[in-house]
Amino acid sequence: MDMIHVKTAIHNRMNRIEITDLTLPELQVYTSLNEAQLLHYYEPAPGIFIAESPKVIERALEFGCEPISLLMEQKDFDTCGKNIIAQCKNTPVYTAKLEVLEQITGYKLARGMLCAMHRPAMPSAEEVCKNARRIAVLENVVNPTNVGAIFRSAAALNMDAVLLTSACSDPLYRRAIRVSMGTVFQVPWTYIENKNVSWPQGGMDLLHEYGFKTVAMALRNDSVRIDDEKLHAEEKLAIILGTEGDGLAAETMADCDYTVKIPMSHGVDSLNVAAASAVAFWEFGK
Repeated sequence: MDMIHVKTAIHNRMNRIEITDLTLPELQVYTSLNEAQLLHYYEPAPGIFIAESPKVIERALEFGCEPISLLMEQKDFDTCGKNIIAQCKNTPVYTAKLEVLEQITGYKLARGMLCAMHRPAMPSAEEVCKNARRIAVLENVVNPTNVGAIFRSAAALNMDAVLLTSACSDPLYRRAIRVSMGTVFQVPWTYIENKNVSWPQGGMDLLHEYGFKTVAMALRNDSVRIDDEKLHAEEKLAIILGTEGDGLAAETMADCDYTVKIPMSHGVDSLNVAAASAVAFWEFGK
């Protein structure tokens, strides 16, 4: 019996499996699959995602996500991983020394802990918007760091939901989840596009059907002030943020009820989309 199997047998009662390398087939989800593959890993059922760091894992568990396995440093098993393991009964817990885990990314993981989880079922846009007054709509925001930061601001600054176009980075991409500090599990979200709804025209029609006035965050002079009283008096607002670099598509801006430009100083022409979202959410989420 080799060393891995000996250690597996010893720790079987605790579902702990000590490993000395990452070649076990069960670890393929952590080592060999990219995010696109993970998304479709269990077709036709929903795929899986990887949560990184204890805080993110805890928030995913609180949301109700079902764990498949855990991978952590040996030293974390009886320390910061203890409460998480207690919530993941009958879930395999793979432990290894830090130098083994570093083979996954080539650098130290955040708090040295990963959890593979089943992707939750995606709600409809109607379900997400049903009781919402202030929502964010992301148009083709492709950087996962920006998506994660926008979700964190949305959670902190009173956005009720987030809708995304299909070209946006997946909010359950590992980096997006980590940058969001797990708030992707606290703010309801879904994709606005589907087989029956296109963007922007179909999506705009849907938002208006749900009673939202649409606000384009754009660098245009034909705009209203961000603190305009009429704008704040609207019962429902959908704040629409565009892709990095180019911003919102011209067709999207043309279809919006309002265009808002954040005032700039010192010759700065624009803000990063994540920074702009924080300013907009703070103003409209009051």
